[in-house]
Amino acid sequence: MDALELITNFLNRVCDIIFAIVPQKTPSNKNLRNCKIISHRGQHDNKNILENTLMAFDNAMNTNGIWGIEFDFRWTKDLHPVVIHDPNLRRIFGSKLRVSETTLFELKKKFPQIPSLKEVIERYGGEIHLMVEAKEEYNVHPEKQDQILKDLFKPLQPIKDYHILSLSPKILDFINFVEDKSKIIVAVFNVKSLSNISLGKNYAGIGGHYLLLKNSVLRQHLKFGQKIGIGFPKSKNSLFREINRGAEWIFCNNSKKLCLILKNELEKNNRIP
Repeated sequence: MDALELITNFLNRVCDIIFAIVPQKTPSNKNLRNCKIISHRGQHDNKNILENTLMAFDNAMNTNGIWGIEFDFRWTKDLHPVVIHDPNLRRIFGSKLRVSETTLFELKKKFPQIPSLKEVIERYGGEIHLMVEAKEEYNVHPEKQDQILKDLFKPLQPIKDYHILSLSPKILDFINFVEDKSKIIVAVFNVKSLSNISLGKNYAGIGGHYLLLKNSVLRQHLKFGQKIGIGFPKSKNSLFREINRGAEWIFCNNSKKLCLILKNELEKNNRIP
């Protein structure tokens, strides 16, 4: 972990503490029910259960109230999409192996925990909403890769069953097997430019960390009829803040906790005469 990441994580923790103690108005029952909790890389701790694995996704599936799972995919040397976040296996598996430099057979032989995109679609497609993030990397054969994705997702309906996400407008442009209205652009620090792209291309919506997406940006996208995806509220007050700001998709690493907050609040409201 480099110095910038350490500083960023520290600032996030400080902000999480602040937002957790700032009181928020309870959202309406309608907005609470419309809130969709999405398990980020599955329900994992990267100790007993690793992110972006079938075990992590099964764990999310077994959590009452979770609407969707988010996961990432990259391409192997022989053009098989596999579900993993990083370009190499160092952080999760302690290996220097790069996904793009190995075949699917070699990868699965050494690290069978890494699922192919095909496995994930066949196991969870139609059962839970799939938020599929295409990672930025060198596209060897964009047209061939697009056809591979088209064939894999053929049994599912875009928007209803899945959305395609990316931090890179270039990658979303490469993906042509679905219409732009089923794509989501995810902003980091380039919110303004990506917001303009999302509005101009009529994407499904925009996503980003709750610290980065300002109210003015959210209002503009909501007015245009787009959805808002927010990561990563950790507390009741933080969750309520985002729901009140119009966020419908909540990406989180603590999905069980947030689902329980929603459940308890709805039950409490229903008991009020």
